[in-house]
Amino acid sequence: MKTKLVATCFVIGALMVPVIGYSADSDTDRSHAKAYVKDSVITTKVKAKLAQEKVMSLVHISVDTDSNGIVWLSGTADTQEAVDKAVSIARSTEGVNSVENNIKIKKSN
Repeated sequence: MKTKLVATCFVIGALMVPVIGYSADSDTDRSHAKAYVKDSVITTKVKAKLAQEKVMSLVHISVDTDSNGIVWLSGTADTQEAVDKAVSIARSTEGVNSVENNIKIKKSN
């Protein structure tokens, strides 16, 4: 009876190893839950401010924030003015330390 119990526990444990290994967080610069939440809050604030603008091309801009408060903007915009507006909005958001602009301007046909 003990052998069956030990064998069952061993099999269950062996099956759980890949699950446990896969669930490890590979995002190394977000080492603490508070840092991740802070990053998410900054990203959400910037996205909300961009959504409030009347410039439709701002909708196509992606926002990401790292643990140091650096905001990364990427995507496409119709004009340089829209790009400048997005960067200005991001810089004026509380918690943002700097902005990295990777927004491309759409080429008109």
